[in-house]
Amino acid sequence: MNSTDTTDSTHVTDIIDTHCHVIAEDQGRYPWSPIGGKASAWATSRPVTAEGMAGHMDEAGVQRSVLVQATTAYGYNNSYVLDSRAAHPDRFIAVGTFDPLAPDAPARLATAVTEQGLAGVRLFTSGSTVPTQGEWFAAPESYAFWSAATELDVTVCLQMRLGPATRQLAEVLERFPGVRVLLDHIGYPDVAGSPSQAGKEVAELADHPNLYLKLTHRNLEPLHAAGEEAIEFLSPVVDAFGAGRIAWGSNLPAAEQSLTELVGLARTVLAPLPATAREEIFAGTARRLYPSLAG
Repeated sequence: MNSTDTTDSTHVTDIIDTHCHVIAEDQGRYPWSPIGGKASAWATSRPVTAEGMAGHMDEAGVQRSVLVQATTAYGYNNSYVLDSRAAHPDRFIAVGTFDPLAPDAPARLATAVTEQGLAGVRLFTSGSTVPTQGEWFAAPESYAFWSAATELDVTVCLQMRLGPATRQLAEVLERFPGVRVLLDHIGYPDVAGSPSQAGKEVAELADHPNLYLKLTHRNLEPLHAAGEEAIEFLSPVVDAFGAGRIAWGSNLPAAEQSLTELVGLARTVLAPLPATAREEIFAGTARRLYPSLAG
């Protein structure tokens, strides 16, 4: 990786946050129904409304944000992210959680994208409140959904953990080469255990040209802790995927830091990369994943 162009490393000004969550104050209008039956601790202890998120964006210098459904609060009810997008179309687009196994999944997906305004969908197969990694996202019953996502040209965010289910991920990517899959938190690679080994394992997935990586504080915090060894992860991953297939997301407010601090964390960790790579990760990739951001 050519890392010689590092001038102004902390001054990328075009920033799009591809992964943040909002929680409404009105639980009567937006009732909770978390997947797995358990709400995440952050949703109750430090919720952020859409209006609050816009304020944090102004403070941090973030122009646009992708509101990713707070699955561990609202489950499959995407009403709040859709209403928030409608209220602030100049700041937000919406990604909603989706059930690909529903018998009418293709029709529901078409309605969600073409009529309701979802820019992308999220499959929540594992997470803080769903500790067992599900493999249902690659079941034959999901094939109609994946075909519809390909036809609709919609980005699918996949919340999963790399490991045994990586094989199912590869099967989906190979069976449906026309669909864009954005891997939330890069699938939680074990950076803390070994940056170089984690980087090698992630880089091997780059052979699937329809796979994109979402780099969040879940990855940036252990990379920051790794110090100079962080480049042993970043270098093979960026070399293999190219910065044009990597997008930054804050994960606010699941992340405890402020948005300004999370932007600063990303700037610091990504400083060794060329300026052109940082520009892609902070904004360019997001606009290709979600064409509605291009304006």
